[in-house]
Amino acid sequence: MSENVDVVCGHCDSVVRLPGERLNDAPRCPKCHFALFAGKPFELTERNFERHLSRSGLPLVVDFWAPWCGPCIAMAPFYEAAARQLEPKLRFAKLNTQDEPSPAARYNIRSIPTLIVFRAGKEIARQSGAMDANTLSRWLNSAVST
Repeated sequence: MSENVDVVCGHCDSVVRLPGERLNDAPRCPKCHFALFAGKPFELTERNFERHLSRSGLPLVVDFWAPWCGPCIAMAPFYEAAARQLEPKLRFAKLNTQDEPSPAARYNIRSIPTLIVFRAGKEIARQSGAMDANTLSRWLNSAVST
């Protein structure tokens, strides 16, 4: 029997406890009935950022970005592809720093795009600047293996 894992729903922010061996079984949130792993990043806001950060039992990758940022827009398809490829091993989220400046300031985001990987609420890896698909995948695999 495997350990239970807390997953925060990207739609309603409910915390769902799942057996680890069921993560790949397309689980749905019992509250809102959306898929817990949609294969694409979900949006974070100042309101739900702390809940996802502190309650996620899986590493959380956050893309700090802005809609006016050319490199952010260029990297977005690669980030979405990584979400499709690496969920449920990792959770993928995006935080619009223009609309939600407080979390960006809290983590001293000085340039965008910046990706931060969190585990158990603590930052474990950070990378600034746009990455192509291969570089992003290598960086994420390296970040979570440490």
